[in-house]
Amino acid sequence: MRVAVAGCCHGELDKIYETLALAERRGPGPIDLLLCCGDFQAVRNEADLRCMAVPPKYRHMQTFYRYYSGEKKAPVLTIFIGGNHEASNHLQELPYGGWVAPNIYYLGLAGIVKYRGIRIGGISGIFKSHDYRKGHFECPPYNSATIRSIYHVRNIEVYKLKQLKQPMDIFLSHDWPRSIYHYGNKKQLLKTKSFFRQEVENNTLGSPAASELLEHLKPTYWFSAHLHVKFAALMQHQAKDKGQTAKATKFLALDKCLPHRDFLQVIEIDHDPNAPDHLEYDIEWLTILRATNSLINVTGRLWNMPENNGLHTRWDYSATEEAMNEVLEKLNHDLKVPYNFSVTAACYDPNKPQTQMQLVHRINPQTTEFCAKLGITDINVSLQKAKEEHHLCGEYEEQDEGESNDSGEDPSEYNTDTSALSFVNPDEIMLDEEEEDEDSFVSAHSDINTASVEPSSDQASDFSASFSDVRILPGSMFVSSDDTLSSPIGREGKPGEAVELGDGKDLTEVPVKRMSDEHEPEQRKKIKRRNQAIYAAVDDDDAA
Repeated sequence: MRVAVAGCCHGELDKIYETLALAERRGPGPIDLLLCCGDFQAVRNEADLRCMAVPPKYRHMQTFYRYYSGEKKAPVLTIFIGGNHEASNHLQELPYGGWVAPNIYYLGLAGIVKYRGIRIGGISGIFKSHDYRKGHFECPPYNSATIRSIYHVRNIEVYKLKQLKQPMDIFLSHDWPRSIYHYGNKKQLLKTKSFFRQEVENNTLGSPAASELLEHLKPTYWFSAHLHVKFAALMQHQAKDKGQTAKATKFLALDKCLPHRDFLQVIEIDHDPNAPDHLEYDIEWLTILRATNSLINVTGRLWNMPENNGLHTRWDYSATEEAMNEVLEKLNHDLKVPYNFSVTAACYDPNKPQTQMQLVHRINPQTTEFCAKLGITDINVSLQKAKEEHHLCGEYEEQDEGESNDSGEDPSEYNTDTSALSFVNPDEIMLDEEEEDEDSFVSAHSDINTASVEPSSDQASDFSASFSDVRILPGSMFVSSDDTLSSPIGREGKPGEAVELGDGKDLTEVPVKRMSDEHEPEQRKKIKRRNQAIYAAVDDDDAA
């Protein structure tokens, strides 16, 4: 099965699907599945734009609304997770996942599905320690704090995912697992993104929650985005028992959708030819959702997950065979994800702009149907009840913002807040920035409307060198000359072998990027970026 993986989409669905079409014409066959690693921006209308954490001048409608309205249809099944620049009110309607448009499926706050026998999981958002132990208390209309905290990962999602025991094929996260950079070409990464150096050497770059999941799930593939650079790594896990074979995870991070950027990769993955050719729910995940339903929290108060410390009557919510059979019975042994997409909000009309469109906290019928089948609670229903009774959705407005960041309690089990990184990324635009970044440049020859998927030979060789050896996390985090190798180490650890992704295909074989010309000139005139439609905004708290 040919699977395409995209980095930060930034609402550029037309451009991504155009690039996929070129890849199909120049490759061995059609693309079967597209996976998107966040910043998808499922913006339906002007109200959705106001829920996206970016400066107003970078709020652009882009092209998703055409797929939402039915004007266009995604040519390939598309599965995505949320990032830190999303129409948060839209995604909040689907906490357990669902269709945002025909053939485009959101995995939810966290989720697991199957397609052609391939098990695909993901977690939405980015890590921020002071929100990690809070419940999902935010709801529209958001204020200046909740428009950002809404996309911060919570411990409940990580806890649910850590109940999984069955093997995982693919996992998606927006931000990188912390420490993953020590398993790839760290020297080349810092050559490309020199402002990462302090965080890499201090081992504070990336999400500790994602790193915890990486160690627990040990998926065959892990894909991320967020940092706007292509980076590959191979992490060899340690076997729990002497008789077991140690697993390895092939990690790949991709760039954002822009000309001359490595934002798309096509890989070959073995699948079950007898498996259904439609999206399926994962029975183990459904069972865990049902078991953990009582743990739902819609307050902003800090809380801990149950653990075996003598304070909780139950701490193991993993799925037993008996519990999974009960869920199967409830679903009549039908795990097919229903095609029950429906339009829940007015769609943008370029001929009739509505800048004052009212923002509404909606209950999505897909979520209502899913919760009724499984016998679980819709978080949004609980939020609306809490809002009516206690006005919890506005509690940030009653707090000093600095106080919410420092409650006097331990902010999380992780002692480092990785989203307040000290580096300044010249590739980004600050959320509170009023002037254009003087250090940001784009090519004068870049034409986002023209695509190519044929990289030069030196580009392919550069990516081949992005694999380092498979090793245990080093004691020293400092970058030295031996952090880059002239030839990568393969799965068996033999020098000179490219790391394979599946079916004999290696990552160097099919890198796909959008380019403005078939033959890019060696010297291109540089101009300062102004009013660029595709952005990657961050704020002082949420650096990408």
